[in-house]
Amino acid sequence: MTITTNGIAVSVVTQYLPDHSNPLANQFYFGYHITIENSSPFTVQLMKRKWLIFDSVGIVRIVEGDGVVGEQPVLAPGQSHEYTSFCDLTTEMGKMRGQYLMIRKSDGSSFEVEIPEFFMCAPFKLN
Repeated sequence: MTITTNGIAVSVVTQYLPDHSNPLANQFYFGYHITIENSSPFTVQLMKRKWLIFDSVGIVRIVEGDGVVGEQPVLAPGQSHEYTSFCDLTTEMGKMRGQYLMIRKSDGSSFEVEIPEFFMCAPFKLN
């Protein structure tokens, strides 16, 4: 999945992490790999992130913080940044979506970039 906001494209690929999950204890872990590509004419910096995490029984968590995995990457036009992280759920299925807060280095103006909604599902749930 990919979505572009203000020239910044965000792509997400997910996977179930069976070695870290414990279905009998309602612990399900999912990894996600994100690529952020700057197709705008401006150098930008990712300052903050905000995630909305939904499980399949209606519980919503909000996670906010500075940067991504301890970094606040700067992307010149044409550059990209990739990182991998994970999410834990208490159900076999869920979804996430969110926003990054970016600033333009040239004038310090800030703007939000959408992170596309993506689904997480343990493979055995599909059978």
